[in-house]
Amino acid sequence: MTGRLPVKKTYKLFIGGAFPRSESGRTYEAEGQNVASASRKDARDAVKAARAAQPGWAKATAYNRGQVLYRLAEMIEARAGEFAELCSGREEVERSIDRIVWYAGWTDKLAQVIGGSNPVAGPYFNFTVPEPTGVVAVLAPDEPALLGLVTRVVPPLVGGNAVVAVASELRPLAAVELAEAVATSDVPGGVVNILTGRRGDVAPTLASHMDVNAIDLCGANGVSTELEELAADNVKRVVRGRADVQSPWEIADFLELKTVWHPIGQ
Repeated sequence: MTGRLPVKKTYKLFIGGAFPRSESGRTYEAEGQNVASASRKDARDAVKAARAAQPGWAKATAYNRGQVLYRLAEMIEARAGEFAELCSGREEVERSIDRIVWYAGWTDKLAQVIGGSNPVAGPYFNFTVPEPTGVVAVLAPDEPALLGLVTRVVPPLVGGNAVVAVASELRPLAAVELAEAVATSDVPGGVVNILTGRRGDVAPTLASHMDVNAIDLCGANGVSTELEELAADNVKRVVRGRADVQSPWEIADFLELKTVWHPIGQ
């Protein structure tokens, strides 16, 4: 057959483990493709899905969460060629894979580093235990398209949080590809949700949402002050993340520390 038109890929949102179109039906053009443009309702739906999935993810053993994240790295490795076409190239893909593997190794070690047994003067034990903050909204940076998103999304996941990420407005295709890798890995539906579209349409909704516990303003692009003011209504934790940093303290930014006192038995 000559003159055949290829079937173009439809770039959708990723909410609750599924790939819906925006409820508004809107799209916008980015990187030469039509991409779903999330609405405020899509953002609220993503938060609802994240809230429903977060307790189960938090209750999973730390070792299990590490294995799930490692599986995600495997899925990206298997599609490295496709990812390379949607970001700066193979090197960025490999750095993204390595970063996921590195963070996966921290899942069952973080409690010993951040938590611990505290010395007290009295007949009781005193323990500090890290716990997830809950639902984390992430504004991904525009560059690097894949590595920047991975860098900001994975640390909250390590600690047992669920994530609603707003992809790069200018370079969203790598984020959609990442969503497909998440969907075919062992990450439970709703633990990771990825919205594409105009950041100004959904960022204020996430910043003001009373069921979002923390927001990462890495990709706020000059509107962080306004988003911080919205986040203050429910004393939401605000993190000013960086696009290319690797540290266990990036995980700690999305954890709460609970102190437990326990009497010493006779």
